[in-house]
Amino acid sequence: MSDKPTTFDALSSDELTGLAALMEGTAHVTGQEFFQALVRHLATAVGTRYAFVAEFDGGTRARTLAFWFRDRITENVEWDVIGTPCQDVVRGNLCHYPTGVHERFPADKPLVEWGIESYLGMPLRNAKGAHMGHLAVFDERPMSAEPRRLFTFRIFAARAAAELERLRYEHQLQESQDRYRDLYEEAPIGYVQEDLESRFIAANRAALRILGLKPEEVAGTVGFSLVPDTPDAQRRVREAFKSIGRCTDTSGVVLELRRKDDGRPVWVQWWSKPEPNGKYTRTMIVDITDRVLIEQEKAGLQQQNLYLQEEIKSDHNFEEIIGQSPALTAVLDHVRRVAATDATVLITGETGTGKELIARAIHSSSQRKDKPLIKINCAALPAGLVESELFGHEKGAFTGAIVRRVGRFELAHGGTIFLDEIGELPADAQAKLLRVLQEREFDRVGGSAPIKVDVRVLAATNRELLKAVREKAFREDLYYRLSVFPLRLPPLRDRHEDIPPLAMFLVNKFAARIGKRIEGISKETVSRLLTYPWPGNVRELENVLERAVILAADPTLEIGADVLPTNIESPASRSEVADQPATLEATEKQHILTVLQQTDWVVEGPRGAAKILGLHPNTLRSRLKKLGIRRTPHDAS
Repeated sequence: MSDKPTTFDALSSDELTGLAALMEGTAHVTGQEFFQALVRHLATAVGTRYAFVAEFDGGTRARTLAFWFRDRITENVEWDVIGTPCQDVVRGNLCHYPTGVHERFPADKPLVEWGIESYLGMPLRNAKGAHMGHLAVFDERPMSAEPRRLFTFRIFAARAAAELERLRYEHQLQESQDRYRDLYEEAPIGYVQEDLESRFIAANRAALRILGLKPEEVAGTVGFSLVPDTPDAQRRVREAFKSIGRCTDTSGVVLELRRKDDGRPVWVQWWSKPEPNGKYTRTMIVDITDRVLIEQEKAGLQQQNLYLQEEIKSDHNFEEIIGQSPALTAVLDHVRRVAATDATVLITGETGTGKELIARAIHSSSQRKDKPLIKINCAALPAGLVESELFGHEKGAFTGAIVRRVGRFELAHGGTIFLDEIGELPADAQAKLLRVLQEREFDRVGGSAPIKVDVRVLAATNRELLKAVREKAFREDLYYRLSVFPLRLPPLRDRHEDIPPLAMFLVNKFAARIGKRIEGISKETVSRLLTYPWPGNVRELENVLERAVILAADPTLEIGADVLPTNIESPASRSEVADQPATLEATEKQHILTVLQQTDWVVEGPRGAAKILGLHPNTLRSRLKKLGIRRTPHDAS
């Protein structure tokens, strides 16, 4: 075999024709078609009846990629190269046997059967020199080592090596893409490709599941359309997309969205990064809805806990309903009947008759007893904050609204809300309350999306609401919505037989709290308790007894005539002799005057009129102004 280089000028016309055919036949094909064209043209160019291109498995096995057999392409074969002419090629060497192949390799049965005389094989190497396979030709005739044949053979081998390396890179790339596609599609994290206007381009299965999308809906979806129309949600998404416009990464922004299929809220943690072309973004979303709902539930429980702690700190009229008078028994029978339903109850009665206690009894006997009972005094709310207290507000809804606030109706979801002094509710809040009763939904102040709520409403008032309806001070439709089941509580003067056991219960409670020993109440004191008209009802009785226990010096409780005068006419007795029945307003005015005279017109403090009447001092001052009650020089003397 000569080492003298061969040039194209030294090639014969047939060889040049063969090379041209090779170039032309393989120029526009790849893969299997390329290798088949290659071995066909190779056999013609070097003048053999057999030619193949094969790849190695890294060991001793080889497999043909294309096999020219005499005059046609035949099926590919796989074999062990040990004991065949190919074994030297596997080691990376050029192998040429001009003659005697079938005699030299008797174990290679196919070559023996075909009577193969000559063999020429050349390894195929990649750009780094690694051995990938080999190219071989063989024939039944001897094959001399002509330089021109070797030159042609090398050209074919180089072309085959380049295509085999390309196919391997393509295969590796396809495998990588398949792995990426599997990771992309099956990942628990949502991936979305979108443009800078939030139009979706592509989304994986997790994103479809999180956002409630079908595969065919992806291309027509705009991400902004999934954002609820609330100030906080809109602000967050605007800020997030501004960061993309500045070509900066986002870092786990929490966004509130609405699923496209059913509109249910979903919260996601959102990362997005612009692609190098600047036209699209790669977005990753993680569903954190469960975490957000748990945090909301936790926050709601914390607010309920704070509310209940405030309730525990506040003074209640009494801890149990004491008494067996016919008037009270009738009320309690109604309580048992209505408690099992979800009917709205309007509790009316004079101040101090225990309207809140009856509301608690209804709630604790209902199916909602394991849920919160939220109490709110409508008269004690500042006029400008009534709606915010009842229904909550969004961040930025008004000056000073620096955070979102959950209203009392949301706190009471699943439970009961008690609206005390409902007659003091402003007109705007009355309209919203009517909507809650009718549609079971409301809007936060500054919000636009309605919030569904499941709340039982109990209301109470000592005003004559029908009179307020006639005077256009209270909505008629709201009145009838509230008074589905009216409960009128009897005043204490109509429950004389309940006074002694109730008084003893309260005395024992206060004595235990203060640390005094009180064994009983004197007969004279019991007589005074029964004779006194109790314009402040049970609340006044409670305050009188607490003061008496504090001042008591003996085991038997005594209350003098200076505290419980027996010559005071009750509102009922005065109304009996009047030309016309006394109005509720007149009764209320007289009662407040009586208490103010007893306290020497002291409004605030532990012994003030507001404390005795069970009102907030500001509420009492408002009542004084409304009823036209002023302190005269005679009162001051």
